[in-house]
Amino acid sequence: MEITAVKDCDLEKYITDIMLDVGVPAHLKGYHYLRSAILLSGRDMEVVTSVTKLLYPAIARRFKTTDQKVERAIRNAIEVSWNRGNAETFEKMFGYSASSGRTRPTNSEYIARIADKVRLDIKAM
Repeated sequence: MEITAVKDCDLEKYITDIMLDVGVPAHLKGYHYLRSAILLSGRDMEVVTSVTKLLYPAIARRFKTTDQKVERAIRNAIEVSWNRGNAETFEKMFGYSASSGRTRPTNSEYIARIADKVRLDIKAM
């Protein structure tokens, strides 16, 4: 099954489950921005290659804010999940975690990895 065949609400629900599993707190603004970034990236992986030119501006327009605020909120949400999240889930998804002493993934690495997981999981259905 292709990701384009999945309804947005079903896809958002699936992405939300993954984000909660890695420990992104739902009360952060970055949580909503990150979910949108993963959804957009899952539909078109090209946006991950240019997050500052394509992805952040698209999310900023949707939420009526600035690119810089989107980038900062996503970075904060990733930082929080990296420090407080489930280390086992990070090990499975990224191959490393905070407990292994590595630094957190960049915004684009984080978004790309989760978007790729979503795409692969949808294809396997």
